[in-house]
Amino acid sequence: MRFASLGSGSKGNSTLVESQDTCVMVDCGFGVKDICKRLLALGKTPENVSAILVTHEHSDHWKGVVPLARKFSIPVYLTSGCLKSRDVDFDSANFNIIDSHTPFAIGDLRVIPVPVPHDAREPVQYVFEAQSLKLGILTDIGHSTPFVESQYSYCHGLLLEANYDQDMLNTGPYPSFLKERVGGRFGHLSNDQLSGFLNSIDQSNLKVILIGHISEKNNHIDKVKVTIGDSLSVRDPLKFASQETGSAWIELTN
Repeated sequence: MRFASLGSGSKGNSTLVESQDTCVMVDCGFGVKDICKRLLALGKTPENVSAILVTHEHSDHWKGVVPLARKFSIPVYLTSGCLKSRDVDFDSANFNIIDSHTPFAIGDLRVIPVPVPHDAREPVQYVFEAQSLKLGILTDIGHSTPFVESQYSYCHGLLLEANYDQDMLNTGPYPSFLKERVGGRFGHLSNDQLSGFLNSIDQSNLKVILIGHISEKNNHIDKVKVTIGDSLSVRDPLKFASQETGSAWIELTN
């Protein structure tokens, strides 16, 4: 199994997860032309995408979902709350409603939805299993919970959010209401919260962490490294996904 970010940040998010003949896209927060270029940079085309999995309806995760799905006949998997929040015709794309507590299969991948606290309607994140490997994708979560931590334990790879540094958010340019939203219990994870999350999960299988959804105005890679460094069980596992280019493919191994 391998995974790669197609781009991560407040302007758009999308991730690929691949196992054997199955390649799924998690979110599509970019327009069709843009996402096609990003796919090509990873050696893929829309025709290679088996399905689009949606975490929630915010535009930086949703923008290109329906246009891409329609143009290339790609099935879309999402919660009922997410679909209803967007007020789109159910027949406008190949929508498949998932239960946020029930695992399902797409080709070679076992997909485990994980309900998370975020200011959206029925938001989920995803854990993937294939070939005795486990990958967790976790962004857009306001605070961790024991249930979330149980689902992301024993992963071989993780894509995690480190959205903001608390001091930078407090003194940064955002208006008060936006600071409260980002830093609230249904907003995003801070560096300190991510450190706490890592200390609360079982990292015994963990080989690599890809950090994403880093705020351009309220965080910095160096601050992430310093804050979470002592919370890591393996040496130098950190990689970072950028808004512009995402990341290279990351192979998972036992």
